[in-house]
Amino acid sequence: MTGPPPREPIGLQLFRVAKSANRAFQDALAAEGGSLPTWLILLSLKARRPETQRELAAAVGIEGATLTHHLAGLERDGLVTRSRDPENRRVHRVALTEKGEAAFQRQRRAAVRFDAQLRAGLEDDEIAALRETLARLEANVSGESEAP
Repeated sequence: MTGPPPREPIGLQLFRVAKSANRAFQDALAAEGGSLPTWLILLSLKARRPETQRELAAAVGIEGATLTHHLAGLERDGLVTRSRDPENRRVHRVALTEKGEAAFQRQRRAAVRFDAQLRAGLEDDEIAALRETLARLEANVSGESEAP
């Protein structure tokens, strides 16, 4: 077979859309003084309430060293506090401050606005079908799909 495929491969289209959506979401968060890593950390602290730095890294899905770097910045900005567990000095506990709560609320509003923008013109059944399709694509690339 020579020449370009008659249609753009689905993987390439998915990559382009994901990259564009990611960039737009990061811009929306930046407009509120945030970033994607900050949003993921604040959201995890607020929604899941992981108590330790290790639990937080697992919840956010980033390596411990990367999380430590982000937490240092958030602590410097007064958004979180970190303290050692008195019963196990190797364990660090992380908590939102009042300033962190305010940052979470600003970024949450930005995330909700972005989600509304992303869903514009889509019906509930289309969104449900999209979710199902994305889940199947993820299963296909992770090797978790059933053979046809």
